[in-house]
Amino acid sequence: MQNYQHILLAADYSEHCDTVARKAKSLAHLYQAKLSLIHVLDNIPIPDTGYGTVIQLDKDYDNELLEAEKNKFIRLCHRLDIDPARQWLVWGVPKQEIVKIAAQEQVDLIVAGAHGWHGLALLLLGSTTDSILHHSPCDVIAIRLQDDMPASKT
Repeated sequence: MQNYQHILLAADYSEHCDTVARKAKSLAHLYQAKLSLIHVLDNIPIPDTGYGTVIQLDKDYDNELLEAEKNKFIRLCHRLDIDPARQWLVWGVPKQEIVKIAAQEQVDLIVAGAHGWHGLALLLLGSTTDSILHHSPCDVIAIRLQDDMPASKT
């Protein structure tokens, strides 16, 4: 098995985010790898901002939703002790932006959560993790999440 040097955690803020984050941090510790974090904003309107725009964490925005997302991201980065140079809060399509950052930053492992959707649910809802797996320039670990799985804290 390859020794991973740079692990990218793709956080989605679901109720199981802390479970996935804890496992990513554990893998980084095991491999003595750098841990980076990306969260892609796709559910709030940001006027005059094109897809692929990295949100500056040291800037104040007039958009309340964006400020709330930014603050949530900063708190997660602090809990995981992520170096500021390896933090990406990006506006765009999650599967595209995660793969783009992974290639740009020479990540060799992406860690993401995955619900057990299959059949019609997967077809209708799609799967960001499935798409990352098929387009990623590196290995991907999907942490299986179940709706009845208890959420844990990092």
